[in-house]
Amino acid sequence: MSHQAKALHLVFGVIGNGTGLFLFLSPSITFKRIIKNRSTEQFSGIPYVMALLNCLLAAWYGLPFVSPNNYMVTAINGTGVVIESVYVLIFLVFAAKKEKGRTLALLFGILAIFSTVALVSILAIKQENKRQLFCGLVASVFSIIMYASPLSIMRLVMRTKSVEYMPFLLSLFVFLCGTSWFIYGLIGNDKFLYIPNGFGCFLGAMQLILYCIYRKNNEDVKKATIDGSLEMGLANPQQPKSIQS
Repeated sequence: MSHQAKALHLVFGVIGNGTGLFLFLSPSITFKRIIKNRSTEQFSGIPYVMALLNCLLAAWYGLPFVSPNNYMVTAINGTGVVIESVYVLIFLVFAAKKEKGRTLALLFGILAIFSTVALVSILAIKQENKRQLFCGLVASVFSIIMYASPLSIMRLVMRTKSVEYMPFLLSLFVFLCGTSWFIYGLIGNDKFLYIPNGFGCFLGAMQLILYCIYRKNNEDVKKATIDGSLEMGLANPQQPKSIQS
């Protein structure tokens, strides 16, 4: 890698760290509400547990003995592990018994997945290129799943013609974060970074396009109600029984 490429690699890594931090902090308003009301209401803990797994796998992938020159990937995702852990802990404290049990079961599941990946990569895979391939594939799959989680929100926006449940800043930082790490991966010729983040860049762009199309209708559309959870810290109000998604 030339000196110019190294400089650009660093620049986009720094931008990716900044936008990633804003993305991780975006649900903080939701958790202020949870703490204030001492209840998780109808919020779902699943997105935060899955985000924790994604951060753990990405932070592991960025370690020097797994993939070279990706310390900035470990830096931001290590920070994400701390932030998402706090979210999950708060959720468990204030969740109802049934929701708490479901969230704990999922938490143990994702910790088992991460532990398996880490142990296999250390104990069973001795060649560095094979270790990078194994860890990169697993991290990429869960990264794509995380980026795809707002698809339900996008469907809701198109159905209700309202962006009430798709905040502009959240969509913007999904786009900026995906774009930054996509370019970072291209410069470093790392397919396990540019493929999932290219997907995230595309979905972020689609969210911004939907926002531009429907934002003017936002004040005229009644509050939409749905079953299930809206990812990335959004509420999941109940949907009328006559409407099923």
